[in-house]
Amino acid sequence: MRLTSKRLTGLLLGSALVASVLSVGTIATAADPGGASPSSAATAHIGHSMAASTQASGDDADGDGYIPAVPQVTGVTPSTATPPPAYHHEFQAGCAVTHTAPDDPIVYPGQFGKSHDHTFMGNTSTNAASTTGSLYGGNTTCKAPADASAYWMPSLYKGDQKILPVGPQVIYYKAGVTDYRSVRPFPKGLRFVVGNPMQTAQEFRSHKGFVEGWECGDSFFNTDIPASCPNRPDVQLNLRMQAPSCWNGLYLDTPDHKSHMAYPVVKPGTNDNMCPASHPVALPMIEFKMAWPVNGDMSQVRLASGRGYSFHYDFFNAWEERTLKALVDHCLVGGLQCDTRGFDLYRPERGAVLNADHRLP
Repeated sequence: MRLTSKRLTGLLLGSALVASVLSVGTIATAADPGGASPSSAATAHIGHSMAASTQASGDDADGDGYIPAVPQVTGVTPSTATPPPAYHHEFQAGCAVTHTAPDDPIVYPGQFGKSHDHTFMGNTSTNAASTTGSLYGGNTTCKAPADASAYWMPSLYKGDQKILPVGPQVIYYKAGVTDYRSVRPFPKGLRFVVGNPMQTAQEFRSHKGFVEGWECGDSFFNTDIPASCPNRPDVQLNLRMQAPSCWNGLYLDTPDHKSHMAYPVVKPGTNDNMCPASHPVALPMIEFKMAWPVNGDMSQVRLASGRGYSFHYDFFNAWEERTLKALVDHCLVGGLQCDTRGFDLYRPERGAVLNADHRLP
């Protein structure tokens, strides 16, 4: 089917965008990582808008929210093939917290302080003005120096004290479709939002990226942060959430920051997952697996965006292309369970992608 202009595409997506327009709360104040937050009144910012961009950015000169891929990927048909059996097809990106700030370069590009507070991982320079060019090749807290991507989520508080994850957090790159051989690397500059800060508890529970909800101790599948967790040194608050992994091949971003991406669908008559025809390009499925060092009485634990079911996260791809492709080809397409170096402990004969310094040899 012949592609129309991005303006016409915007009309076709209109209903989705209307549904995603959210109210904007008060503006949070920046806080240092791990430090005490401002007063409760100052941090009352709940949610943020997911409407079309209102300000141009370095990647979106006209500010309409559409960032075309160059080149666009067309002529792709979702794979319906059944690949050789492989229980795993993944690798890990271990990325530590860098800083916190009330910025969001996807939802509020160039608008410093407009978002609720976010906890950033990966690229150390991420702020409201971040672009593909400013992130690419930058410094990172991810184990692989080639991963200069930006990852962020709403900050977690206990009362007015900000609680930050400690050490590298597990960010999986998985195959979300049954034919793992069809997965290709993220295009440079792709960005999207997973979840919605204004979602209800039921919407969070039924979200396609929901895995096991909030966890602590032996408590699982919680849609909200548990009121209490076992007060033991080995107990942390955990959450896993999966991102959509099918791309329309046309845009690196759209006004609602979601419509260019989709979750896999079930192949009719099977239990297999495949990309829908509207989003035929299979990309890695990111899964956040976060752990916060907090337990015991959880009654004052909250997110900067509100209740636990307001959890969401953002991804802005700035991987060095050769390294990402090598990991995707070896671990996902190759059907392996890889660590951050692209090494499968159970298949050591397959070797590793990265050397001891997490770089391509």
